[in-house]
Amino acid sequence: MPAHRTVDRARLEQLMAAELASFERANPRSRELFEQAKGSLLDGVPMNWMVKWAGPFPLFVESASGAHFRDVDGHDYVDLCLGDTGAMAGHGPDATVRAVEAQLRRGITHMLPTADAIVVGDELRRRFGVPFWQFTLTATDANRFVIRLARHITGRSKIVVHNHCYHGSVDETFAVIGPDGTAVERRGNIGKPVALAQTTRVVEINDLDGLERELSRGDVAACLFEPALTNVGIVLPEPGYHEGVRELTRRHGTLLINDETHTICAGPGGYTGDHGLHPDFVTIGKTIGGGIPAAAYGFTEDVAERIHRSIEREDSDVGGIGGTLAGNALSLAAIRATLTEVLTEEAFARMIPLAERFEAGVNGVLVAHDVPWHVTRLGARAEYHFVAEPPRNGSALHDAADPELERFLHLWAMNRGVLMTPFHNMALMSPATTEADVDRHTAVFGAAIEALFA
Repeated sequence: MPAHRTVDRARLEQLMAAELASFERANPRSRELFEQAKGSLLDGVPMNWMVKWAGPFPLFVESASGAHFRDVDGHDYVDLCLGDTGAMAGHGPDATVRAVEAQLRRGITHMLPTADAIVVGDELRRRFGVPFWQFTLTATDANRFVIRLARHITGRSKIVVHNHCYHGSVDETFAVIGPDGTAVERRGNIGKPVALAQTTRVVEINDLDGLERELSRGDVAACLFEPALTNVGIVLPEPGYHEGVRELTRRHGTLLINDETHTICAGPGGYTGDHGLHPDFVTIGKTIGGGIPAAAYGFTEDVAERIHRSIEREDSDVGGIGGTLAGNALSLAAIRATLTEVLTEEAFARMIPLAERFEAGVNGVLVAHDVPWHVTRLGARAEYHFVAEPPRNGSALHDAADPELERFLHLWAMNRGVLMTPFHNMALMSPATTEADVDRHTAVFGAAIEALFA
């Protein structure tokens, strides 16, 4: 049986009951607001995924600053979730707040460019290596738009994604590998427009043979890949994988899209910049606006020329790409400040060692208690997995999931002032995170393991 199944289930159930009771006692105001919210909000939350927090109801936030937040019951938390990357710059970074406050008084949105857009475009070009950029409000939109562009300029219909990938709410990406090797919808795909096999093919990360098999069919417009998996858990590419992907996509006339929305944690230019990759498109969202909704997609000179040749000016506004709020002045002011003053090279030089400290701390606890789990780190992000060896693909990590154990560990941490990402065991460092914040998690995690395995 998998190593994580050695946890005593009766003990886990007993500990979980105690933690749930402790959470309810400590958070009466959050509970009161949750019950009140049910009068107008579905399940008492503004977004349905907020029901997945480890407690019986979500914490309600009073304020947040830097790498901490305070809830309405007065408790302080080290925030290692950071809005699942949306607040990777920290909560309310001073430079971003100043820029946003100033822009609010100069106009929020007006469908015309500002000088900030030029600075941001130049900075993204420098970081990611692709020269031309456009802006959206979400990474989902950025991915949707580049898929449309890829289909348009290639004349092909299909895309390829990694098994157990995540690219926002893009319809084509809710696919996994079915029993016969074809794409099928993954669990929870609500209201699918068409069967996934009509739009999508799926391969495992690190499987170049599988990728070549799918590309050889000659109908794949683009591969939409995270350079390293993050949403099912961190799965790193093996040496030579990305070089193989680039060679295969070029040989088969398929465009390559790198989604850096989460893998920006690898460095200032994400995994693409840090490892010198050469995609046709780059998409990124969430963190670049410092908490203000903002996203972008970039592309090569060749792609730009193909777009120019094939899209008439008359069709530039209603062809499924764009939005009246995309590229608005407020978002661009926020991106400029965040990239040039907050998520800088110097910031990453502090953040990545903090993730290394997190990794070492968790590993130290696991070794001390002879627990056969593994920690994987990607730049300023780290995660522990309930397996003894680093997972090679999304299937391996998906199959090792243990929702009951995960929920217990998250609730234990939350009850002791540490917030982890709710969907998996991931911690992210911000420029405001400190060694004391990391060490607080190590102590809390160590106490949880002691309780589980003593």
